[in-house]
Amino acid sequence: MMSYQLVWFKRDLRCEDHVALVEAAKLGPIRCIYVLEPTLWMQPDVALQHFEFIRESLQDLENQLRLRGGAIEIYVGEVTEVLSKIWQVNPFQGLHSHQETGNGFTYSRDQGVNKWCQSHGIHWGQYAQFGVTRGLKNRNEWQAQWQKHMEAPLCESPPIQFWTASLSGKLISNPSAHYLTPSMMQAPVHLRHNPPLRLRGGRSIALKTLSSFLKQRSMWYRGGISSPLSAPDACSRLSVYLSYGCLSIREVVQATNEELLQMSPEASRRKSGLTAFMSRLYWHCHFIQKLESEPEIEWQNMHRGYDALRENEFNDDYFNALKNGKTGWPMVDACVIMLRETGWLNFRMRAMLVSVAAYPLWLHWKPVGDWLATQFLDYEPGIHWSQLQMQSGTTGINVTRVYNPIKQAQDHDQKGFFVRRWLPHMRQIPDTWLFEPWKMTHEEQSNVGIYVGKDIPQPVVDITVATKISKDRLHARRNLSEVRAGKKSVVDKHASRAKRADRKNSKVQTKDTSKQLTLDF
Repeated sequence: MMSYQLVWFKRDLRCEDHVALVEAAKLGPIRCIYVLEPTLWMQPDVALQHFEFIRESLQDLENQLRLRGGAIEIYVGEVTEVLSKIWQVNPFQGLHSHQETGNGFTYSRDQGVNKWCQSHGIHWGQYAQFGVTRGLKNRNEWQAQWQKHMEAPLCESPPIQFWTASLSGKLISNPSAHYLTPSMMQAPVHLRHNPPLRLRGGRSIALKTLSSFLKQRSMWYRGGISSPLSAPDACSRLSVYLSYGCLSIREVVQATNEELLQMSPEASRRKSGLTAFMSRLYWHCHFIQKLESEPEIEWQNMHRGYDALRENEFNDDYFNALKNGKTGWPMVDACVIMLRETGWLNFRMRAMLVSVAAYPLWLHWKPVGDWLATQFLDYEPGIHWSQLQMQSGTTGINVTRVYNPIKQAQDHDQKGFFVRRWLPHMRQIPDTWLFEPWKMTHEEQSNVGIYVGKDIPQPVVDITVATKISKDRLHARRNLSEVRAGKKSVVDKHASRAKRADRKNSKVQTKDTSKQLTLDF
């Protein structure tokens, strides 16, 4: 029987600029698979919204492959078990996939796949998905390697011969979440989370989103991405399509550069926006490289000198208030509700949520990070865990950044449109007290018919006092001699070496904008 190459799709749900597909096709007939892994979907950082986005993207991918004469085979099971079943019926010569810098489960799973391939004498070709270097020995070398990856020509698929022999086992044409658990009603809450207003998956939508940003919406990028009012249009909204590989970051970088080169002098505002956007594409990979180089930062402090700083004092009541949008700080609660309903929040408001969790609420970043991962449709583990630690002050190499939710509301929602949209019960509160309703007198509360502590929550803590105490505790730990001594190793392994660079030929200005959660750009 004629042999073939097996292409394993993961977070790379496209055909264009797909190195694994191209390299496999050079060697002969190919067969394309996607595996729904029940154990992966039981992890605490995934949600139904991620599954549904993948399902939609797989349908789009199926259409792309059919135009080329092929198809995607979808299996349910653990990957090594699926590979074994395929192998038993129709042995393949090689396995091809993109590298994945995922959570701890996918890291262990890939180690198991590597052992399986070795035991079966199968070559597993793994190819760079982002500007991330596997096995990086020296961080000084990273920027040049990122540059090289982005400047390389997009992969053009050769004529593909698809493997057409009998299939192995039962396939799924339109996967349902019920394949992952017997009863969705009995599944963990996070696995049932699917915001009604989330973005939909697929390369077709991704391309339209890219085009609208490059041609129009980038005009509002500079100055528009900080406020939760303007950010939904001003931000690129490409983060989720990069996270699941509906677009490759290289094609986005090159499309942005091409747009910049063709831009007329009159389009200075749009040019400024795209230049800033290019910088964040660089930082996107910079943060993923941290997790690639040190997978442990998903579950342990980047600087071990901060161990036991918050872990042993976790307050479940505070955490539940945060998750339910009941902290009593209107801007925080409105952001939580928007995130719950849309699966998206702009970078500054994400940073504010983590800051509130880490400082006045004094919550350890790991449980907060697991919860936010389920809420963010565009959850990208490398960016996520690096930023959670940065905002919580446990990297040891970043300045303390604290976002006051009252000031953030005053700066970015001056007229209260955002708060009133997502918190309908606040619409009766006068502007004077909208962001600090607990300061209303009893008479004022009676006049509007809204009572703090009854109709709207009382703040869980005094934000000024709690923030000062938490900052003092963090700085006391930071000033310990052994903690100061441990900073160098973190700098050597993870700190940016970026310098101001020429934007031409895919180079970007890499001034450190990493103070914000860059999950969306």
